[in-house]
Amino acid sequence: MIRFSDISKKVMEQTRSLDKGIMYAAFVLLFCGVFLTLAASPAVAARNHYDWLHYIVKHMFFVPIAFGVLMGTALLPLKWVRRIAFIALIMAIIGMVFVFMGAEVKGARRWIKIFGVSVQPSEFVKPTFAVVCGWLLARGRLIRHTFDGWIAWGICAIVCCLLVFQPDIGMTLTVLSIFAVELFLSGISMWLVCFLIFGVSGFICTAFFAFDHVRNRVLKFFNSEDGMSYQVEKSLETLKNAGWFGKGPGEGSVKYELPDAHTDFIMAVSAEEFGFIITALIVLTFAFIMIRSCILIRRENNFFVQVAVGGLMTQITIQSLVNILSTLNMIPTKGMTLPFISYGGSSLVSVALAFGFILALTHGHTFSRGLE
Repeated sequence: MIRFSDISKKVMEQTRSLDKGIMYAAFVLLFCGVFLTLAASPAVAARNHYDWLHYIVKHMFFVPIAFGVLMGTALLPLKWVRRIAFIALIMAIIGMVFVFMGAEVKGARRWIKIFGVSVQPSEFVKPTFAVVCGWLLARGRLIRHTFDGWIAWGICAIVCCLLVFQPDIGMTLTVLSIFAVELFLSGISMWLVCFLIFGVSGFICTAFFAFDHVRNRVLKFFNSEDGMSYQVEKSLETLKNAGWFGKGPGEGSVKYELPDAHTDFIMAVSAEEFGFIITALIVLTFAFIMIRSCILIRRENNFFVQVAVGGLMTQITIQSLVNILSTLNMIPTKGMTLPFISYGGSSLVSVALAFGFILALTHGHTFSRGLE
């Protein structure tokens, strides 16, 4: 008979084997996200004619779910990581097909309703895509005369096509970045590197001419005569005047002026109310996660783990860089949430899944350079 005490002991042993650095960094970001949502969202809710608790309640509903997903995934064995990622990827791709039957929001179709809750399936593609394609590319590299590598290319093509038709060019480039890093880690020839460079360059040029919103953002970014967008201008002004310690929780004013203060420009709210030090610590936490992931990849002997963790690290790094650099007007604006910090249930749970996969793939395994 299995006793509860035995299960608890086993879970504690597994938890102690997780990488403490990445786990605690994830908890810090999740904690900061709660406070910044409490600070930024009431003003946005009032502007959108909702109750002031509207976004806070929705965010707090997803926080325990995200925590459960993170820790539950982190304790999985490698085989189950791969299996769950494969099942979740299929479900996410099916969901991306169904979004075309839903309502159009701001010129895009990205959400579906599940039991009354809006879900963005493309958010869940990123971590599951990284694990599944990491497995396929590693297997294709280590086992000759298989079609696994070509299957990975096929999955990438399907996902990117669905994203382009939504349209979501930023998410498409994120998926391509994940795939490019995994190809590099799995070992590719120089001719394929050149092909990828020309292919991505061609895709960016095509997106520039094919999509008006992409062209307008890029032209506005490079043409100073047109001026910056209102949100970017207010964000930069806030960052310049933030000070070391900010105005204090709840004392900021920029959240009343920025429509996306709780999502794309939440770092402006952080700087104004909590100051440069706290904002810099959030940025340094993301930098620590990237560096720590690189260290874990170098120490790991399992080829699949190396490739998959590299892809997952790329997802979190790209997503955080795009959000932060957009806020600083260093790249054209792109509506992309800051992992664990910005409001958004789908983003919160998908990032938790990515961190859970990283922890599960790296918690004390010492396999040979194989596939598990």
